[in-house]
Amino acid sequence: MAMHLSKYLVLSLCVAGLAAATTAETAVKVVATQGTYASIAREIGGDRIVAESIVEGAADVHFVKPKPSYAVMLQDADLFISTGLDLELWAPVLVNKSGNRAIADGGVGYVAAAHGIDLLEKPTSLDRSAGDVHIFGNPHIQTSPINISAVAGNVATGLCKVDPQGCAIYRANLAAFQDRLARRLYGDVLVELLGTATLDPLARNGRLVGFLEERGRLADLGGWFAEALPFRGRSIICSHKDWTYFASLFGLNVVDYVEPKPGIPPTARHVAELIERIEREDVKVLVSANYFERSKPQLIADRTGIAPVVVPMSVGGEPGVETYFDLVDLWIARLREAFARVDGEAGMTVAKHLDEPGR
Repeated sequence: MAMHLSKYLVLSLCVAGLAAATTAETAVKVVATQGTYASIAREIGGDRIVAESIVEGAADVHFVKPKPSYAVMLQDADLFISTGLDLELWAPVLVNKSGNRAIADGGVGYVAAAHGIDLLEKPTSLDRSAGDVHIFGNPHIQTSPINISAVAGNVATGLCKVDPQGCAIYRANLAAFQDRLARRLYGDVLVELLGTATLDPLARNGRLVGFLEERGRLADLGGWFAEALPFRGRSIICSHKDWTYFASLFGLNVVDYVEPKPGIPPTARHVAELIERIEREDVKVLVSANYFERSKPQLIADRTGIAPVVVPMSVGGEPGVETYFDLVDLWIARLREAFARVDGEAGMTVAKHLDEPGR
């Protein structure tokens, strides 16, 4: 492993002299729609760039008022990173107001973060009665580390276009970031043994754990995958369809949503039906982004005993969440804690019941 990592260290040191000469005045200015994209840009760009995001970490990226101050941020941006789908519908308005044509869609300074990613939940109908339907597919790509590896590649390509002299640095940093991400996702053993060219398709298609089990190699699984095994196959409720990629990757079963349709606030009737389903199917955990209104999830939790897990969706969305690694660590830790808590409480209830007189 040490020899494997040293390859990236040597390459980084070879180009470090170029980065050292960068100043605030000459740095590539990157503006992203979301904190996660800005964080990835810092990982790839290092000292050659400065990066900021328009949306605060705990804000809802769907709904952003295009303030004049945001347009000012974009006026002298060299690179603009957006998901590139129909999630940030406010972004083109800001770009137009900025007057910076280089960062408009199709410009040399524009990066579509979702480029090349296989999107899930592509609609078969665009009927608006179905709620806030995303016409290209689910745009909440950041909940899968495999997607983030592709995002990092898109960011590196964008940086190379606007700063060709720094391209060697960006490519070295990209390789190191993607290697670190893979090892955190699968563990060192599997990355060394199989590589991401084999692991990523298996994981993306939900076949990795079964593949390893068939070969008696499940003990080789490490990283986030191993940490998520305790809740693999479990059912959850979500507030919104922003956990699709995470659930698909780590084997969670999303059985229902607090929103009756995407972007539609829950009615009293829907909440009642949801409570009935939770009790009927014994669903244990409800996951919600921390920018959503919390009264309905809390009401559901109070009525059913389901464990609410409230987490940020983006880097910077909670104190201490400064990188994408921090973000995924938090998601998995909170889910593990929630399932362990409700399972422990259920076990205590059963034990108390068995200890009752006459049993």
